[in-house]
Amino acid sequence: MPYSIPSATGLALLVPISVVALDIVRRLVRSRRERKGSPLPPGPTPVPLLGNALSVDIEEPRKTYTAWKAAYGDVLYARLLDQEFVVLNSQSDAVELLERRSQIYSDRPFIATIEPYGFGFIFVFQGYDDHWGLCRRIVHQTFRPDTALTFRPMQLRKARQMIMNMIDDPDRYASHYSTFSAAVALSAVYDYEPHPRNDPMVHIVDRFLQAALPATSPEKAVLLKVFPFLLRIPDWLPGSSLKREAKTTCEWAVKTVETPYQYAQERMEASRHPSFSMVLDHIARMQKFDEPYRSDYTTALKHASASAVIGSTETTSATILMFTLAMVQNPHVWKRAQAEIETVLGMDRLPGFEDRPFLPYVEAVLRETQRWQPVLPLGMPHATTSSDIYKGFYIPKGATVVTNVWAISRDEARYPNAEQFTPERFLTTEGTLSDDDPAEYVFGFGRRICPGRYTADASVWSAIATMLATLEFTLAKDAEGKDITPEPKYIIGVARHPGTFPCHISPRPHISKASLEHVLASDG
Repeated sequence: MPYSIPSATGLALLVPISVVALDIVRRLVRSRRERKGSPLPPGPTPVPLLGNALSVDIEEPRKTYTAWKAAYGDVLYARLLDQEFVVLNSQSDAVELLERRSQIYSDRPFIATIEPYGFGFIFVFQGYDDHWGLCRRIVHQTFRPDTALTFRPMQLRKARQMIMNMIDDPDRYASHYSTFSAAVALSAVYDYEPHPRNDPMVHIVDRFLQAALPATSPEKAVLLKVFPFLLRIPDWLPGSSLKREAKTTCEWAVKTVETPYQYAQERMEASRHPSFSMVLDHIARMQKFDEPYRSDYTTALKHASASAVIGSTETTSATILMFTLAMVQNPHVWKRAQAEIETVLGMDRLPGFEDRPFLPYVEAVLRETQRWQPVLPLGMPHATTSSDIYKGFYIPKGATVVTNVWAISRDEARYPNAEQFTPERFLTTEGTLSDDDPAEYVFGFGRRICPGRYTADASVWSAIATMLATLEFTLAKDAEGKDITPEPKYIIGVARHPGTFPCHISPRPHISKASLEHVLASDG
């Protein structure tokens, strides 16, 4: 066979592949030297260079990790190319490492798509540094438990406005959920009141999320980590779509950060008594700071604000979509919840937060929604800043540590028949709430736990309680009048959620737009 000269493309690929291969070998040698006899956690046997990359379901890695749990236990190790992973399949292990040893486990792994795709402003993805600490402190000061109470009247008002939109146009339920979630976030963060439909600020948030969705896939992150030159190739070469996607996402990222912040600044300058919001509160605080700290604080405030909107919008609307799917599939659940609401409130008013302690079944429905289909099935990845020994196993420095929330939610010993939607599992025989609350693991752990979890919980409760009090959820019917069983395709983005599915959502017989408008008017 005659000798052939490798193509330019082949040579271009050979160099980064060789570098990666050498780096993997170097890491493995160093890891063996540092372990000093302590074994890595058990896990599947890796193949040279690729590790376990070919064994993982890239679209749904939670499935692979949960299957591995049965073979290797609650703490397992895997390597995907040059990245070492430690997967925690139990809540107790996550608490021990991510909370009690948080000084080691609070960093974030490097994700190659973050900066090129404009995600750099989202502080949740950032490493454990001073900028992250300032962003988190800003968010915590606004959304800590006592301050979060300030937003409750607004959250109920937005939930009731959402119901009015549902009555007008029930087929666009997913859009109404997204508008509700964005409206709550924009109001709490920027004191911005969006229009019920087709709002320009909500449009910016939606467009950024849509543009950013391709960047959230693990395949793309691995591809750009191994072949970073793909972001610099000419537009006419194959693969240049990555560069175009990144450019579009970055453009929307700038608008997401700057447009609502400028609105808040102008609103503060124009009003002597603006309403309380995160940005307005912290702009006032900044006046006492000197440069350059004020400049650093401004950047952190912009990033923290946009992060809060992006994070809460996607996860809240995803949770409400999960709830809707569960209600359509389990009509006995919403009927029992409605009976509880009528017993406690009658039929003349809608649920308020003062009623929450007296509606245990509604609360159980919320908990089961969080458990049944967690919107972050693998949580957010942590990374180790130093090596550690746990249960006799060596945890390498720089390892990505993943909490398998899906495996926790599917623990049959804790949740029998885990695939079924059963709110009763969170009630005692006396009908009171049990001590088991999925909020203890779905919002994360340790220093990286979601700082806006109290407001997020209140948003989801206000939406679910209001929907249960006002709506009925049934199967859609085809042209022949037969029921259509929903089989949604799940979308993996910032949060996992079902795509739109056929269903029939209608107001309860005693609910009308006029009655809702009366309630909204009485709320002020």
